[in-house]
Amino acid sequence: MADDELEAIRRQRMAELQSKHGSLSWNQMNPGDSSNEQQGQQEAKQRETEMRNSMLAQVLDQSARARLSNLALVKPEKAKAVENYLIQMARMGQLGGKISETGLIDILEKVSQQTEKKTTVKFNRRKVMDSDDDEEDD
Repeated sequence: MADDELEAIRRQRMAELQSKHGSLSWNQMNPGDSSNEQQGQQEAKQRETEMRNSMLAQVLDQSARARLSNLALVKPEKAKAVENYLIQMARMGQLGGKISETGLIDILEKVSQQTEKKTTVKFNRRKVMDSDDDEEDD
């Protein structure tokens, strides 16, 4: 292939990727440069968290958001599960207006019942030669 053809293919591919993923520079799309790739991943993560936060801001009132952020400090896994549940409900249109703190408490109770770990203790008693067993044989 000639250099002109190769350049034309690059430009065409660049235009396709820009229309598909938004306007990214050539350095951000070049997989050979790991620092730009990491930066792109960080930006994508940041956009995702911003989107989650804005969605939660639309769904929860101020006191419920405060409670959820406090929960995130203590139990981040549980808070993430509740956030995912709320976002899923919002996307499906199951929420009618903003959720208050009491509504969030109800949702937290439901989630904790579903994820409740039941602890059981099982004793395995080992049979050890007992002095009583020996006497029976005599």
